[in-house]
Amino acid sequence: MVTMGANGPEVISLAGKLKGRKVVIFALPGAFTGTCSTIHMPSFLRTAAAFRAKGVDEIICISVNDPFTLNAWDNATGATKAGITLLGDADGSFTKSVGMDFSAPQIGLIGRSNRYALVVDDGVVSVANIDKPGECNISAGEALLEEL
Repeated sequence: MVTMGANGPEVISLAGKLKGRKVVIFALPGAFTGTCSTIHMPSFLRTAAAFRAKGVDEIICISVNDPFTLNAWDNATGATKAGITLLGDADGSFTKSVGMDFSAPQIGLIGRSNRYALVVDDGVVSVANIDKPGECNISAGEALLEEL
């Protein structure tokens, strides 16, 4: 995973972020894409404080994007200010390894992530909400919050 640090792109260990912590992870097809920008990310912006109140240490958004694109999306959405960490799966290897990759070449999405949301307790997934392709229902912030 990569993120934009103070001095440029930084490699981040996802396993390191999960160890001994309660973390919410949500993944989406891409920064600046329609549903991701108008529904999915806003749902976690709205619920970030409620997740923290329920003991969540960190909220992480994973997208198959480079850190430069995610940095621009952060500036556009205010994700970091809301307490959401944006991590890029730049080559899609994590997404492929967990079986969540898909392609929709007709709309320019190749090797992207399916939409899902997880609660991870000390590296173990305790809740997994995986949406059907093209939907953003059970992976939205409000739906996941109801699971806690």
